[in-house]
Amino acid sequence: MSEESFERPKGLGKRAWVTTKLVRRILRGLAWSKLVRVTVLGREVVPQAGPVIVASNHISMLDAVFLWGALRRRAVAIAMAELWSWPVVGWLVRRLGQIPVLRRDSASGLVALSQAEQILRHGGVLLIYPEGRLVAAGEHEPYKPGVAKLALATGVPIIPVGTTGTDRVLPLRRARGSGPAFDRRQQVTIHFGTPIDPADFDDPDKLLDQLRRRIEDLRAVD
Repeated sequence: MSEESFERPKGLGKRAWVTTKLVRRILRGLAWSKLVRVTVLGREVVPQAGPVIVASNHISMLDAVFLWGALRRRAVAIAMAELWSWPVVGWLVRRLGQIPVLRRDSASGLVALSQAEQILRHGGVLLIYPEGRLVAAGEHEPYKPGVAKLALATGVPIIPVGTTGTDRVLPLRRARGSGPAFDRRQQVTIHFGTPIDPADFDDPDKLLDQLRRRIEDLRAVD
């Protein structure tokens, strides 16, 4: 896919890269210290250069931290706009050039997809959660079509990721019950799968179905 003559996105700039390296160094230190037990599988499928979409299930507020930290390249995520108003987190997502989206706002969604496309056209890594919201165990949320439309429009492959354990480390409030709000004893696994080539599909629904099956299979392995 050729790069178009648009201004380079902030998330792919030097400042974002310096911040990425600093924060990842901290995250690796925490992983080394066994503060939380984390296993990363299949990370080698992520290419060292060129555009790629990384798509994962979404079960905890910690998902993006572990997935983003598991990568070895700078990456830009589509994230809920509320994060931009949070202390510390808001500064970090702005510094990293992440992409905000207002939930249940179609206009905001279109703007976010346009910005995401520019990340891909400049050879970047895009992180996306196709369900569009946090999904507790036992719940079901249809995948939003944006990830498939992006892949088909740009020809960029999608790497499915199965994330497990983050919902036990930091459970959703509605699913916590009488359990602890944070349980560092739980095992977290980030499992990268074989890339999906959008050229093998002729419509978004078929691509979404395949993506969901692949993510569910990766979760089941763990």
